[in-house]
Amino acid sequence: MHKTSAWPLAGVYLGLLVYASLYPFAEWRDQGILPFAFLWQPWPKYWTGFDVAINVAGYAPFGFLLAASAMRSGRGRQAVLMAALAAGGVSLLLETLQSYLPSRVASNLDFALNALGGWLGAVLAASLERMGALARWSRIRERWFVADARGGLVLLCLWPVALLFPAAVPLGLGQVMERLEAALAGLLHDTPFLDWLPVREVELQPLIPAAELICVLLGALIPCLLGYCIIRSAPRRALFALGIIATGIAATALSWALSYGPAHAWGWFGLPAQVGLGAALCLAMVLLPLPHRVCAALVLLGVGIYLAVLNQAPTSPYFAQTLSTWEQGRFIRFHGLAQWLGWLWPYGTLAYVLALVWGRGAKN
Repeated sequence: MHKTSAWPLAGVYLGLLVYASLYPFAEWRDQGILPFAFLWQPWPKYWTGFDVAINVAGYAPFGFLLAASAMRSGRGRQAVLMAALAAGGVSLLLETLQSYLPSRVASNLDFALNALGGWLGAVLAASLERMGALARWSRIRERWFVADARGGLVLLCLWPVALLFPAAVPLGLGQVMERLEAALAGLLHDTPFLDWLPVREVELQPLIPAAELICVLLGALIPCLLGYCIIRSAPRRALFALGIIATGIAATALSWALSYGPAHAWGWFGLPAQVGLGAALCLAMVLLPLPHRVCAALVLLGVGIYLAVLNQAPTSPYFAQTLSTWEQGRFIRFHGLAQWLGWLWPYGTLAYVLALVWGRGAKN
């Protein structure tokens, strides 16, 4: 049996499926039909190749991760069956719940295609296992990463996805305080507790270029240091730092291309961003030899400064208009999930690194 990052990734992907299937989570009501009635209804008359492909492809990664998790945990013989049944069960449950949402339509075709996608993903995982690909990945992981690396790997995999939702500052994740204040004020409106809410004496001011530079620097450096917490050797850390910073640049450019159009994909890449990214890369190279625990301490310090500076800035009216356009877009379900990842990623990193330091300290 091995510790595997496939289990937590499967959990994250399950959250994506739930979000995509049940959004907007509103106007729940009994529509006077049996929840499972869709199972024996005629198949839909109107469907497209895109509908078929997206329903199969949507569940294939879930089946793959479940089967890979089972095989890594020593249950290889039943991996495909367990993964296929789990994917089909999740699809059946979500389609049933859609019967209570007027804005969604439960479909037996969607259920069949979802189950097929989960089975195909599980078969792919089993095929890769027979070919030795998963065992090869296990050997690579053992050479590159420490034994308790799965939480860090999951966070690093989610970081580029979190960057896809447009941010007021390039690589600026976790800017939630202004929205949190507004949400609390709305929640406590017309109650005596509203007077207890701390009120700022001055309005938030836009970041000066130096503060934006610091945010970009820390936004790129924090995932590098997070990787250093779980990567064994300095040469591999150097390769990782180059790769993760390049990934962050690509994800931010893609976000701007989706938000403002392809012609403006590099509109964020001004002088503060250029200097911040260059400084982050230089610092990442300087910090290569540091022990794991020192890297973890620097992550905690860096995230604290990063969130403190970033949350001193308001969102501009133009940025709010961009969010409105984005939130009403064609793929709102997935972009909305990216927004939550963008808000929560730094706080999840804080919790993980604290647990990592605590666990290693207990072992020592």
